[in-house]
Amino acid sequence: MDSVPAWEIEAMCYMNSRDGDQCTKVLPVTVYRKPVSTSCPLEISPPSVVVRYQGSFSANCTSLSNQTDGMGWESPYGGVDLTKGVTSLLLRIDSVPVWELEPMCFVNLHDGDQCTKVLPVTVYKMPDSVSLKNLSAVVESQQFAIQCDIVNVAPARNLSVLWHKGNKILSSQTFDESSPSPVSKSSVLTLTAHRDDDGAEIWCEAKLNLWPEEQRPLPVRSEAHILTVLYQPTFISASNETLDLPAGKNILSCNATGNPLPSYHWQFPQAAQETYKDQDVNYPILTGPFEFPGVYTCTASNSQGTVTKYFTVNKPPGIGPGAIAAIAIAAIVFVICTLGVIHRKCKR
Repeated sequence: MDSVPAWEIEAMCYMNSRDGDQCTKVLPVTVYRKPVSTSCPLEISPPSVVVRYQGSFSANCTSLSNQTDGMGWESPYGGVDLTKGVTSLLLRIDSVPVWELEPMCFVNLHDGDQCTKVLPVTVYKMPDSVSLKNLSAVVESQQFAIQCDIVNVAPARNLSVLWHKGNKILSSQTFDESSPSPVSKSSVLTLTAHRDDDGAEIWCEAKLNLWPEEQRPLPVRSEAHILTVLYQPTFISASNETLDLPAGKNILSCNATGNPLPSYHWQFPQAAQETYKDQDVNYPILTGPFEFPGVYTCTASNSQGTVTKYFTVNKPPGIGPGAIAAIAIAAIVFVICTLGVIHRKCKR
């Protein structure tokens, strides 16, 4: 056989006997091609291809040898038969219908040698959707997890999932996946809740690492989730307060932060009950003047806990009302006695 035109062949010998019987024997034939050598005079441009599923691409194969007899492309889609007398040959595939493809350019030389070069082709598909799961309010200091689901992406071995909080990247994840066809993947972010995160936005995005950064398609991003962190009240001014009568301060404030928003309640010294009966005891601000010594107590409460702040109003040191009255009486007695003495002297 001068030329073997196929990759699989079986030669069979048969013999017919005089009685009409026939026997056969098959000759196994192994068809091989010379392995690609490092000196193979072929150059493919571009040297590799990244193409969207059902997208199109083209590549040109050039022989650098002056002993070229002919060239061709072997491919189940868009293949080009052996073409004599050329040193450059174009492969064009209008629609890529598979997830794995390895077109191979070959060149036949005048001395009968043949060399080949494979064009690496990566077929990709961006995710159908990227979404978050396990979205609920969380409690301060407790761990919680949010899941990011990426649906139908290929190839997943080139997938990266990035987690964002505000303008900060929290973490990223890649995947060990051998299948070139679309698969669905999930990424889980575990955090510890902090009150400073209340109201922060968290989201995830999926991108394929197949191109230089400037050529990469926009990543597919989930909807943003606004974190709700539940925490017990904390007074804005945390320490207890003490003031003296007459109080130079006409406002007592026990404003507190908390989620849910705190509710408030005031308690007064017994002597002040009548004075403050019209005050809103469920408001964080208590207005004076504060004329009665004692402890004024404010509590701030929500579903996560209760905190209490104490305002102690002291009676000032020095002369009190009793001392002032005693001095006044003594002065009156002194004046009366003085006047009596003068009156007796005059009568004499």
